[in-house]
Amino acid sequence: MTETATWKTGSAEPTRTAYRTCPICDAVCGLRLTLDGTGKVASVRGDTEDPFGKGYICPKGASLGQLDEDPDRLRAPMVRKDGEWHEVTWEEAFATVDRGLTRVIESHGRQATAAYFGNPTFHTMAGILFRGPLAQALGTPNVFSASSIDQLPKHVACGLMLGDAMSIAVPDLDRTDYLLVLGANPVESHGSLCAAPDFPGRLRALRERGGRLVVVDPRRTRTAAVADEHLFVRPGTDAHLLFGIVHALFAEDLVTVDLDVEGLDELRRLAIDFPPHVVAPVCGVAGDVIVRLARELASAPSAAVYTRVGTCTTEFGTVIQWLVDAINILTGNFDRPGGVMFTRPATAEPWRTGEPFAMGRWRSRVRGLPEALGELPLAVLAEEIETPGDGQVRALVTVAGNPVLSAPNGTRLERALRDLEFMVCVDPYLNETTRHADVILPPPRMLQMPHYDFLLLTVTVRNYARFSPAILPLEPGRPSEGEIMARLVQIVSGQGPDADPEALSEAMLGGMLTAAVTTPGSPYEGQDATELRASLDGECPEERILDAMLRLAPYGLSLAELRARPHGIDLGALKPRLDELLCTESGRVRLAPLPLADEVVRLRERLGEPAADMVLIGRRQLRSNNSWLHNVPTLTGGSNRCTLHVNPADVARLGLGDRALVRSAAGEVVADVEPTESIMPGVVSLPHGWGHAGTTQGVAAGHPGVNANALTDDTVVDPASGNAVFNGVPVVVEPAAA
Repeated sequence: MTETATWKTGSAEPTRTAYRTCPICDAVCGLRLTLDGTGKVASVRGDTEDPFGKGYICPKGASLGQLDEDPDRLRAPMVRKDGEWHEVTWEEAFATVDRGLTRVIESHGRQATAAYFGNPTFHTMAGILFRGPLAQALGTPNVFSASSIDQLPKHVACGLMLGDAMSIAVPDLDRTDYLLVLGANPVESHGSLCAAPDFPGRLRALRERGGRLVVVDPRRTRTAAVADEHLFVRPGTDAHLLFGIVHALFAEDLVTVDLDVEGLDELRRLAIDFPPHVVAPVCGVAGDVIVRLARELASAPSAAVYTRVGTCTTEFGTVIQWLVDAINILTGNFDRPGGVMFTRPATAEPWRTGEPFAMGRWRSRVRGLPEALGELPLAVLAEEIETPGDGQVRALVTVAGNPVLSAPNGTRLERALRDLEFMVCVDPYLNETTRHADVILPPPRMLQMPHYDFLLLTVTVRNYARFSPAILPLEPGRPSEGEIMARLVQIVSGQGPDADPEALSEAMLGGMLTAAVTTPGSPYEGQDATELRASLDGECPEERILDAMLRLAPYGLSLAELRARPHGIDLGALKPRLDELLCTESGRVRLAPLPLADEVVRLRERLGEPAADMVLIGRRQLRSNNSWLHNVPTLTGGSNRCTLHVNPADVARLGLGDRALVRSAAGEVVADVEPTESIMPGVVSLPHGWGHAGTTQGVAAGHPGVNANALTDDTVVDPASGNAVFNGVPVVVEPAAA
């Protein structure tokens, strides 16, 4: 059973207990919800019977009921007429979308359309399952997502090294003896591209079993505070530091490679120009400390180097991701227990085609930046809207995203959105981005949707699966998120607003099952696809697709089994599986991929350049998540404020008062100053996702903060991937005028 009914003392109404995976961040924590007789969430606790999370819960998860019941969420579709917003029926909303998108496509062609998929699409079943079909149906090269303002350098590095951009190795957190963390703050973020409930507890356990935790970060984060050692590093110079470690490993004969690799001698040659004593003045970490880090990584019984968004969003983001895994390989800690390993998910992995990774199959129209993973960098969206000519973007579809706050140079993008001929957004809020739309299609509440983490469960530190059925029913006439997405796909593919959305999901299932029964070696090879389809379980298309993906995976699970075990299923510790994932042309791991070797030339040139006087970085906050978690009253205040962190020495040197003007090449903001020793001199920090204006979210509007991305420059990207640069941004900081 997935829920139980109990009686609250003194009440005529029964309460219900339901279990659900938290859908807010990447940690996949299990929750235990108590609902009163009206369906309102009375309490949220950690699910102590979850074998992975074991009852852990953070403030964000505890607020799930308030977030789900937010009175500022849109309950009905909205259409803008003559500058005014009106609630309309779903039929009118879809008909308006059909007219608007069809008009643009017929007038300007499909290349004049664009789509943007925000981070929450990774946290819903329909968001993941239908984003690909929607992008394909649009038939445009202008597909964008939050990946290119977050983790794209990791994908590109994995693609170039392993041939598969989705093969991301995670730290074997529960067995490692030594963990080096750069540009990540998992005590507050709870992990990213590394799903681990109770990351803080797992770090404590690492130290309690005699392991060592070292954190390299421009701030003394909460993660740094619990480490054995914290090292300040100048933002954007992590690649120099890592090359210093690589140099030391070779120079001291500490290299232990137990994989079939190519490019080992080339990597040694590339590292020659980055000895520890040369890179030390650049990165701010002493040369002897860099050598010591190399020795510790090489001598530990097992070790893992882990890095995340703080290094991905720098000018050398892809080089850093490459060097991190190069070090894991050079120290013999790649694809081995206690090092970094690959998760084996409970569902089939249709994105693994066996074809070697390729990028740059097309390029953006204006700047010529390359495609990666079927998407263009979000940094080019504004110019693609602004610049006249064939292919100028004139219509935009956004799903679960607020790029005005999350994209580089968000103020420029906001101006560009005003010039679109048509815009439709799938979003629960009227926010800084959706206020420029013509139609807003709000998805159901989270508790009205089933939940399974298709992608997050591919980067867990332990093999695990958990399904959460919908807890509350949909209102009569209210379409599910899957139906909303399916109808959008059918509209842009020319089928009109009245096509049957079930037909799309059946076509998706049919293709999946046909491949299963015709692929040699498949567990269903030779069977009848029609009979297989008839055996599938599920109350909606997304659940039936999940059932198929479960059955096609090596574990052979089913949706019925997951329903019967609502606390989740432990599928065991990670095991080596590189041999089945590696798909380079040579069949070997590439230690010095040519595109990244070319980037080393740029990196070498930076050795002699003077550092900027002040640079800007972002920061994670325990009770915040990007741009969409600022409307929950219990999460406001305390450390969850939009302030400018400045070292006291810089406060005195710059003569700062309570507020400071921060200016960059892209723009300027005035922010409240928070002096703190936790940030190194020469660095200031603003949190990501603030600057709420023009929103109907009352709590967020009452605590607006400033948009850090008014300062980031959309013309500056990581050349290897096209990812935006949010960290290491040169700025001028001075007292704000009274």
